[in-house]
Order: sequence, then structure tokens, then C-alpha cells
Amino acid sequence: MDILVVDDEKAIASLFQQRFKNEIKDKLYRFHYVQSSEAALEYLADSEAHPVILVLSDIEMEGMNGLELLKHVKRLYPNIPVFIVTAYDDEYNLQKALSYGADDFITKPIDFDHLEKKIEGFFRFSQPRTENA
Repeated sequence: MDILVVDDEKAIASLFQQRFKNEIKDKLYRFHYVQSSEAALEYLADSEAHPVILVLSDIEMEGMNGLELLKHVKRLYPNIPVFIVTAYDDEYNLQKALSYGADDFITKPIDFDHLEKKIEGFFRFSQPRTENA
């Protein structure tokens, strides 16, 4: 699974690398990191070189915020799920994110076990079943 993490905090990459080190080593997940919504859109535009199956985006960032990024991703790449990550567990941002098409809403500090279960559950649920499954 190629996952694009969009967060202006530089430390987020090392947190993901540390938490998912076994999964990365076993090639279950491959994380790509950008620090702005604009960089995320550029990255996604080069989708043949960088296939992404999930975007994890912070809301609060300089320039274009995560909710605006969500609107662009859903318009340009409707099949790519987007999980919104925020430090604030407020109903307003939750409703706004859902109205823009967010596939899930994660609060900081990130509970990585919970996040991994959400990722696995989302893709298990969204994958088409075969007759032998």
C-alpha cells in the first residue's frame, strides 16, 4: 500500500517510520511524505511514477489547508480515499471534512494501532470479494 502523508510537521515522517518499521520492512506499506497541500497535488499529478492508494492529510497547514486539499483530491482523484488528521476533535471540522468527501477522520496524537486498524478495515471492506473469498 502506497500512502501519501501530508503534514507540515517534519517529525511526522520519523513517527510513521518508527511505528510501521516492520510493515515497511515487509513491504506491506510504503509511505511518501510531503509538507504542504500544494506538494501533495504535485505528487498525485505524477501518479504513474507514484501510485497512491490513500492520502492521510493534516488539516492545519500553511497555505492551502487539508480541507481544501481534500476537495481537490476528491475532484481530481475520486477513487483515492482521504483520511483527515487533526489535533482538534471538533464537530465542525468533522462535518466539513465529511461533506467534502473524507473517508475517515483521525485525531492527534495519532493512535497508530487504531490508525492501522482503520486502514486495514477500510481496504478490506472496500476490496471486491471473489467467489473463493
